[in-house]
Amino acid sequence: MNTGADPARDAGGGWGRRRFIGALAGITAVTTIPAPAAPRTRPAAATNPPAEGSPDTSASGPTSSAPTVRRLFLGTYTSVEGGGKGIGLATYDPATGAVTATGTLTGIGDPSYLATHPKGHTLYAVDERPQGAVTAVRLTDNKVLGTRSTGGAGPCHLSVHPSGRWLLSANYTSGSVAVHPVDVSGALGERTDLVTHSSPAPGPGQDGPHAHQFVTSPDGGHVLAVDLGTDTVYTYRLDQSKGTLTEVSQAHTRPGAGPRHLTFHPDGRFAYLANEVDNTVVVCAYDPASGRLTPGEPQSTGTGAGTNYPAQILVTSNGSYAYLANRGHNSLTRYGVEAAGARLRLLDTVPVGGDFPRHLAFSPDERLLFTANQRSSTVSVFHVEGASGELRLAGKPFASPVAVCALPL
Repeated sequence: MNTGADPARDAGGGWGRRRFIGALAGITAVTTIPAPAAPRTRPAAATNPPAEGSPDTSASGPTSSAPTVRRLFLGTYTSVEGGGKGIGLATYDPATGAVTATGTLTGIGDPSYLATHPKGHTLYAVDERPQGAVTAVRLTDNKVLGTRSTGGAGPCHLSVHPSGRWLLSANYTSGSVAVHPVDVSGALGERTDLVTHSSPAPGPGQDGPHAHQFVTSPDGGHVLAVDLGTDTVYTYRLDQSKGTLTEVSQAHTRPGAGPRHLTFHPDGRFAYLANEVDNTVVVCAYDPASGRLTPGEPQSTGTGAGTNYPAQILVTSNGSYAYLANRGHNSLTRYGVEAAGARLRLLDTVPVGGDFPRHLAFSPDERLLFTANQRSSTVSVFHVEGASGELRLAGKPFASPVAVCALPL
C-alpha cells in the first residue's frame, strides 16, 4: 500500500491517485466568484489585464491610466466532477490581495500546473492525462500556440530553462522527464529528449518511479528532477545546443521519504527539499561545479502528530524566509533561513483558510503569497510582512473549481 499523500494516485500506475484527489476536491467545488473587494489605490505604473480573448497590452509596458490590477492564472482538473473548464483567468489587486474572476481559457485538458516564459510572453501548462502533453499560450491575446506530447503519462510539473530556449516537464505516472525546444515566439517544438528513471528501485510502498518536479539550478548549469517514487533527486547536464540530457549525479533521501518539491536558496549553494510521504523537510548542500546535491538530516514541518503531506516549499528572493504548504494540517509553515542558507529554523504555522494547499506562489514583489487549496476549491491570499516574514490572510479565500495551481503575474 502506498504511504503517500494521495494513496489512490498510485493505483493503476499513478494516474488513478491524482484523479482520485481531484474527484475529492470536486465534491466541494463551487462556482467561481470574486473575493470581497477592498479599497484600491491606483498608481500610474500599473497595468490592466484584459478580459478573455482581448489583447493584453501589459507585455509592451505599463500605461499611465491603467488601474492597479495584475493577472492571475488558475490551474485545475477538467476531467473530474466539479472541476474547471480550462485555465481560470482572474486579476488581483497587489495592494489588497482581492481577486476577481475574468473568464476561462478553454481547450486545454487537466491544466494542473502552470509556468511562464522568462520574458513573460508565454504561459505553459501541463495536460495531466494518461497521454501527457504540454501546451503553450501566447499571453498577449490568450491564443493557444500548440500542444506537444511529453512522451509519458500524467505530467504534473514544468519549468522553463532561464535561457528561455527549453521547456522541462516531469511525467509523474511514468516516472520520466522530457525536454522541448522553445522558439522565439514561445511556441514548442518536438521533444528533444525523454529520460525514464530506471534506477534506483522504487522506495517502500511505491510501484515505480514518479517524477514530480523538473527545475534548473540557479547557475543554469544543471537541471534537477525530483522523483517521489525512487526517493531520489537526479541531476542532469542539459546540452543547450541539442536539448539532450546527461545524468551526472543522484541524491538519495532516506527510504520512504517521498521527495516532492525542491527550491534553491538564492545564492545557489543550498536547496530545500519537501518530502511528501514522511512529512519532513531537508536542507541540501549543492555544488554548482559538479551538480551534486547532498541532503542533510530530515526535520520537522511543525505540524505535529497528525496526518500531513508537504506539497511545495518556497524561499524569499532575499534568502531570509521559507514557506511550506501542508496538506492535511492545512497550514503554511514559516522557517527562518539562517547560516547563509545552511539552516532552517521553524518559526510557526499559519492556517491556510482552505483544505489541501497544493501550490504556493509569490506575487512578483513578494508582498503577497497565493495558495491553491485543492479540496476546498479555493485560493487563499496572504500579505507577507517583509521584515518578519509573517503571514496575514487577505480576506475571504477566492472560489476556484478544484484549485491546484495559482500563478500570479
